[in-house]
Amino acid sequence: MIGFIKKDLAMIKSNFKLLGILMIIYTVMGFLGEMDISFILPFMSVMIMISTFSYDNYNKWDAYSISLPDGRRNSVRAKYVATILMTFAVSLITILLSFMISYVNTKTINYEEILASMFGTLFGTLLVLTVMYPIIYKLGVEKARIGIFLIVFGLIIIGGFLLPYLDLSFIIKSLDFLEDYLILILIIIAIIMVYLSYKISEKIFRKKEF
Repeated sequence: MIGFIKKDLAMIKSNFKLLGILMIIYTVMGFLGEMDISFILPFMSVMIMISTFSYDNYNKWDAYSISLPDGRRNSVRAKYVATILMTFAVSLITILLSFMISYVNTKTINYEEILASMFGTLFGTLLVLTVMYPIIYKLGVEKARIGIFLIVFGLIIIGGFLLPYLDLSFIIKSLDFLEDYLILILIIIAIIMVYLSYKISEKIFRKKEF
């Protein structure tokens, strides 16, 4: 599987320069107080990793990978591992940049606020990963983009329709009760989401014909 991971990271090597330039731009904007960089860079890392699916399709990689020992499972597993590694690496860099911006702008570092913001962003990034990857494996990158748009648009419509009928006070009270355990609960949820997403993607890929 290590070879599969190296392959995915090698394919996005050309994007590292672009990511570095964008980091510099967003960091400057952060110093100017025009942007919170914690929300954009981790999501960009997932978008960059999603581009590897297009490279795989163009180079007929999937048809080759299934001929390798345990190729189907390793191909899917490596895609998830490479994406998570990339996301965590970018998140760590973003945390350090956020500390620097906070210190330069305010002469103090609000560790709690920055880490809480990054944790929320990381959870949201993993949520995007867990939703998009099975759809990409099922439909392909181009159709998946349309599918994701329709899903998000549909959820917005449904949410807007149901919102007036929801009792939000119960949800708020529940969150207050679980506040001390919220981080642990979100970590457990994230692990479960990624695992289920991986198993679904693996099942889809195992049945796919090339």
